[in-house]
Amino acid sequence: MVDTVENGVRHITAAPSALVCSKLIDFDLVDGRIHNLHYLGGCNGNLQALGALLEDAPVEFALERLSGINCAGRGTSCSDQLARILRQVSGK
Repeated sequence: MVDTVENGVRHITAAPSALVCSKLIDFDLVDGRIHNLHYLGGCNGNLQALGALLEDAPVEFALERLSGINCAGRGTSCSDQLARILRQVSGK
């Protein structure tokens, strides 16, 4: 995981579990809100939609909505992986 802060913007790039299709999750956190969420790999349209829906959303909102989402019986999903990363970096 790469976690940097510049001008009050926390930028995070993390590799999700190998169980999911996406290879990297990249986003910014500003005052506890998600910005510029992008995935590398995975279901492109769905993950673009997720980024659009979560733009400026509080971390708590994403954790409530995305934690535990299961894709194809894998026990996790690209969305759940984002929630796990958010939990790790936010300490929630």
